[in-house]
Amino acid sequence: MDAPLEIRKLQQFCTTSKREGYRWAWSDTCCIDKTNNAELQESIISMFAWYKDSAITIVYLADVSDISQLKDSQWFKRGWTLQELLAPQFIRFYKQDWQPLIDSDKNHKVELLSILHDITHIDVDVLKTFVPGVDNVKKRLSWVGSRTTKKIEDIAYCLMGIFGIHMPVMYGEKHNAFVRLQKEIMALTDDLSLFDW
Repeated sequence: MDAPLEIRKLQQFCTTSKREGYRWAWSDTCCIDKTNNAELQESIISMFAWYKDSAITIVYLADVSDISQLKDSQWFKRGWTLQELLAPQFIRFYKQDWQPLIDSDKNHKVELLSILHDITHIDVDVLKTFVPGVDNVKKRLSWVGSRTTKKIEDIAYCLMGIFGIHMPVMYGEKHNAFVRLQKEIMALTDDLSLFDW
């Protein structure tokens, strides 16, 4: 009997991490206990820093079999993957067969800067060395404009690291999460473009 898809993905992730020379790996899909509110809150608030401080971020593209399909990948349409792209210094992209997207053992984020810019419309310099903050609020909000999340609140929570903001995570508040994010941004800047994106 074959293992479920999620288990096979985790096994491949661990195998790939080991092949890359790492003894420890962290996967957001299984290393966060979503039934524990305190752990969930800490994880959501800390996730940007975890990606930023990681030695390598392994991105699995389940819907990509070659580089020509990269622009259509669902990975670029999910809210949470924005910080997964911006925060890390070193990324390796893997295709649906768990082979590297490009034939390079270098930093795929750097190797693919032009393509990543074309897909996301995020400036190359920002992709190279992203710094959280509240400058260019409208531009930062636009990066998530075509992305979606499973829960309404997550569209605000996935932006906390992008803006360098920490606020309580309260599932059930629906659209009020985004209003709270806007208030936190307003407390740090006079840039009213946060209402015009």
